[in-house]
Amino acid sequence: MIRMRALRYLALVALVVWIGGLVTLGALVAPTAFDVVEARQIESGRMLVGYLFAAIFERFHYVAYGAAAVLLLSLVARRLLGPKPVHFGIRVGVLGVMLALTLYSGLVLTGQVERTQAELGVPSSTLTAGDPGRARFERLHGLSVALAIITAAGGLLLLGYEAAEN
Repeated sequence: MIRMRALRYLALVALVVWIGGLVTLGALVAPTAFDVVEARQIESGRMLVGYLFAAIFERFHYVAYGAAAVLLLSLVARRLLGPKPVHFGIRVGVLGVMLALTLYSGLVLTGQVERTQAELGVPSSTLTAGDPGRARFERLHGLSVALAIITAAGGLLLLGYEAAEN
């Protein structure tokens, strides 16, 4: 009983760190940082914030990988020790999708965004709406945001399963 409770606690902590990190970075840190440099009219501020946020997000991917590992180990350990977690297969599947999206974001998409920013050399927002570089950056940024939202939604689903267990 205590082992199962400890394993569930670890799963909850991993989910809270992963989901909370995504929400904090995407809904609080990034918009606030961009708002501050715009309000203070800091020269090259948008570029600086872009580079800074990219570095923070890159490091956060390692936190997410660790959270995924803890969550998977917790689920598997509870399955082996019994009783099997409710909807075990669905939960592992959702976790697999979350991890795949996070790996793609961290290992592929982040590099594409950084290369595009370096090629542009200026904030994409300073380019005309029809500029192909701006369009490419906006597409990659939109994909990054979408992957984070889907991952957070998956995490909330898993959190719901954890909350529903006795």
